[in-house]
Amino acid sequence: MSFRISDLFSVAGKTVVITGGSRGIGEMIARAYVENGARVILSSRKASDVEGLAAELGPNATAIAADLSRMEEIERFAAEVAKLTDKVHILFNNAGASWGASFDEFPEAGWDKVMDLNVKSVFFLSQKLVKLLEAAATPEDHARIINIGSMDGQHVSHMETYSYAASKAGVLHLTRMMAKNLASRNITVNAIAPGYFPSKMTASVADDINENALDKTPLKRWGDSLDMAGCALFLGSRASAFLCGATITVDGGYSTTA
Repeated sequence: MSFRISDLFSVAGKTVVITGGSRGIGEMIARAYVENGARVILSSRKASDVEGLAAELGPNATAIAADLSRMEEIERFAAEVAKLTDKVHILFNNAGASWGASFDEFPEAGWDKVMDLNVKSVFFLSQKLVKLLEAAATPEDHARIINIGSMDGQHVSHMETYSYAASKAGVLHLTRMMAKNLASRNITVNAIAPGYFPSKMTASVADDINENALDKTPLKRWGDSLDMAGCALFLGSRASAFLCGATITVDGGYSTTA
């Protein structure tokens, strides 16, 4: 047993799958893992985006373009991962989308698009990769599934993003369900609920809404890449081995105080 940080928080040598890995939170996680000796397999809908990042990260990063809102693409992506590796130590279900519209005008397309990517893909990609996760898992060092939720799944947002909020609440409860049922297979399942981080999604929010959120955040800033990297590395390392079905909220205090 070692209490050294280099052992407790190490992810060196692990194979990590990160969906939505070409930018935003996915890119933050990918950079953290590559810099700490892991091999990452990244997915994104746009091939140019994910291939560009993989090339920048170097030989320990591989890109597979896939639209994970579609079942046939989930199956194809899982098959491509299996061609690259015989085991997956960590799966980050990070790919996500949002849609905003008033209650009276909210369209079915905005509901289905968000639910298919944010919730359906989390469950079915985990299902399709579970054998590779089991192959990496031992009783002493469990494989990990880490789902990216949102603080909007924990509180009522001031924005009319009905399907997004519902999907992220669903992800957090799905995390608990999966955690209970996969623990016996030496796989732990936990979640991260980010607050405001720079991303394409937050860039589309009106400036006055962003400024209001920043004002109501006790730490008076947005999250940055080091904030996300620290949490993501913790959840993939020995240091978090006794967490099962937990959600870590990384939001500067917004959701519990605003």
